Amino acid sequence: MILSRSRVKNDEGPKGGKSAAKKEQEKIPDLEEFLSKRDYTGAITLLEFKKSAEPGDLVNLAWLAYSYFHYGEHLKALNCYRELLRAPDPDPTYHTYSAACLFYMGQYKEAEEEALMGPSTKLQTRILFHCAHKFNDESKLMTYHQQLSDSTEDQLSLASIHYLRSHFQEATDIYKRLLMENREYLALNVYVALCYCKLDYYDVSLEILAGYLQQFPDSALAINLKACNHFRLYNGKAAEVELKALAEHSSGSYLDNDLVRHNLTVFRAGENALQVLPQLLDMPPEARLNLVIYHLRNGEVKEAYALIKDLEPTTPQEYILKGVVHACQGQSGDNQEHLKMAQQYFQLVGASASECDTIPGRQCMASCFFLLKQFDDVLIYLKSVKTYFYNDDDFNWNYGTAKAATGEYKEAEEALLLIQNEKYRAEYTYLAWLAKCYINNNKARLAWELYLRMDTSDESFNLLHLISNECYKMGAFFFAAKAFDVLERLDPNPEYWEGKRGACVGVFQMIIAEKEPKESLRDVLAMLRNTSNPQVEYIIRTIRKWAKENNVGGITG
Repeated sequence: MILSRSRVKNDEGPKGGKSAAKKEQEKIPDLEEFLSKRDYTGAITLLEFKKSAEPGDLVNLAWLAYSYFHYGEHLKALNCYRELLRAPDPDPTYHTYSAACLFYMGQYKEAEEEALMGPSTKLQTRILFHCAHKFNDESKLMTYHQQLSDSTEDQLSLASIHYLRSHFQEATDIYKRLLMENREYLALNVYVALCYCKLDYYDVSLEILAGYLQQFPDSALAINLKACNHFRLYNGKAAEVELKALAEHSSGSYLDNDLVRHNLTVFRAGENALQVLPQLLDMPPEARLNLVIYHLRNGEVKEAYALIKDLEPTTPQEYILKGVVHACQGQSGDNQEHLKMAQQYFQLVGASASECDTIPGRQCMASCFFLLKQFDDVLIYLKSVKTYFYNDDDFNWNYGTAKAATGEYKEAEEALLLIQNEKYRAEYTYLAWLAKCYINNNKARLAWELYLRMDTSDESFNLLHLISNECYKMGAFFFAAKAFDVLERLDPNPEYWEGKRGACVGVFQMIIAEKEPKESLRDVLAMLRNTSNPQVEYIIRTIRKWAKENNVGGITG
């Protein structure tokens, strides 16, 4: 029971003795003063002192429970309510308050049972409403939804459920209406700002927060939200600068807060992730998702999959991340079942009414079509968000490969060259697509140089194979011949000789047509001599004869 804090005021002035100012200085703060200042530490200290002096004072115990609850010590608050319920003829409402404590402790089943033992009140309905959400029980959720009234508390409860179900616009509408009706409820500004942050309107969120922070510059929630907006708009360093204000107001103790430690890990690109995130995992809910992202960024696909495989997605972010993990798992092991699951998750988000016109929604549709290898459709969606990702390596990778897959090699080359991540640039897939772009853009020499910079390996052999065939197809016969020559020396496969023979003859034809410098004939002859095949002598004689007739020096010797 939340007892009234109103007190009878004495209107009489001070009588004799010390001045009123002096008395005011010496006055020990009372409970009402502590609570009005939200100084629950002071309230608890005072009430615990009174309890030790008068352990049977139930009113004092009720206030102690109230103070512990608002201070976040829900177990201690619960113990107080349990003690009150053991008293003779207890107020049954204490069951409802106990349920609230259990709910905040994450014991939702016990909270529901305890709430049902209390009287039928609006608070009971709200607790049961939230329990139904935690149980994903749509039937009960709708039942309790219909029991909600137009009271501020009930509407705040409804707005919070909308928020938790990712219905951010509906939550925003309720908060705005309540704010219009109750201008003095300044904290509602933070809730509105939180919704706008979730809707990706980071600038708007910051504008709303600015007014609230002028009044309450020490608000941990508002400062943290401001930092998150800066992270989304700029980068982790900018976000961390904002959190310094929290450090100033809390004398450094802000690092004891799980939410702040979680966000600092995210702002610092996963620094100390394995020390911080596993301890949180589901509180806040993003902790598990960020740990999955950490594993993905470090190439630990199995660890990421183990964390998320049993998660039933309820938000777009969870659907997207499950899709990404399935895609990685499928591509790493060529598992079509995982790739199909990924495609379905991406399609669910991208085709949903709430996400279809958002940037993540369009990226999801692009990813869905990418897995289906429908690259024309991929480009429709990627082009619509390109302006937001000019310097984004992941976007340029996908955009470049999709462009190359549709034969638009010029734009594909430009996108691939924008990638800065050295790890990406060293991957065979990147080198292969870039080599293909170079060759199709008449820059075969650059493709050959990509090969020369590689160490000898299976990947360099595969790249050589790609260069040889792609150059031959594009009429870049000189570099096709060089590639086939190396391939033949590495593996005396008759097909490589046939490719080299055709490429060498192609170079000869281009020299005759004056599309290739005559000096290339020396390299062609050298490559032909590397092969012990009867056809070699005939080709060499033909080239020498032409060279002699056309006065090409240095060939006939």
